[in-house]
Amino acid sequence: MLAQYVYPSKTGLFRIIRHGRLWRVLCEAQEFGRHETAEAALIAARIACPQARLPGALEQWRHLPELALAHSRVSSDGGTRWRLAG
Repeated sequence: MLAQYVYPSKTGLFRIIRHGRLWRVLCEAQEFGRHETAEAALIAARIACPQARLPGALEQWRHLPELALAHSRVSSDGGTRWRLAG
């Protein structure tokens, strides 16, 4: 998972995710597009879902940098124990 901005709304969890050099806009599992900048992605999300009342500035969204996301996956014993289905 790469760096992302997150904002919960009544219509769902919105995410703006850095994907390579582009930024993806998602609400839950639905993607609204890919954009050159995070700001352009934010504008697209606000246009696509005006009922969500998304903040107009990325500073009002929660920012999860790539490094924090990587560290959140590591448990205190130094490894991650995933249970496989099947």
